[in-house]
Amino acid sequence: MKDYYYFLGISHDASEEDIKKAYRKLSLKYHPDKNENDDFFADRFREIQEAYETLNDKSRRHSYDQNLESHQKSFRYNIPPSIKTFTANKIHAKKGEEIIINWQTQNADVVKVLPFGLEKPYGERIFKITEFKDGKFQILLHATNSLLHKTVVQGITITEVFENNTEKFKDKAEELFKSQPKTVVNPHGQPKIFKIVAAVMIIIVAIYFLIKSFGN
Repeated sequence: MKDYYYFLGISHDASEEDIKKAYRKLSLKYHPDKNENDDFFADRFREIQEAYETLNDKSRRHSYDQNLESHQKSFRYNIPPSIKTFTANKIHAKKGEEIIINWQTQNADVVKVLPFGLEKPYGERIFKITEFKDGKFQILLHATNSLLHKTVVQGITITEVFENNTEKFKDKAEELFKSQPKTVVNPHGQPKIFKIVAAVMIIIVAIYFLIKSFGN
């Protein structure tokens, strides 16, 4: 069961004003208009909206609190949380490449997969990495037993795979090679100037792109 108080970062005895202040702050941070085409922010904004609409209505909040309490009582709080599985279909990927992660936890009433947010105790998520930090993208699974105040954490690191620069050099060289005018070779054995010039140009292009890639 979703913990709406957790979504808004407030206590279970928060006042109406506390709920409104938390909602205003988080809705500005995660509003889709400020973060276009970003599924992470869109999902967080929907969670915040859902939490606010429930807790800001007195009757809905009262009913929600009763269901939450019943859920918590039926939960096995005396056993520490654990992570049975947490896997990714690949640990090396390019920007924009699709990644699939799977997880399964036990005895955890609050489960988070960062940087995505709250999730079910078990599940699957498909996403694309749009940005790496220092060539890496880290995913963390937090499984918490809130009554025991115990949390276990497990991580997966996806390493960025860069395009093969050699292929870039080859493509550029071939492009330049094709664009050069053809030279008629003397049948009596004149030096093959064209081939020599082409080879030099390929070397120059390769050096240029190497310098450029190191500069970035």
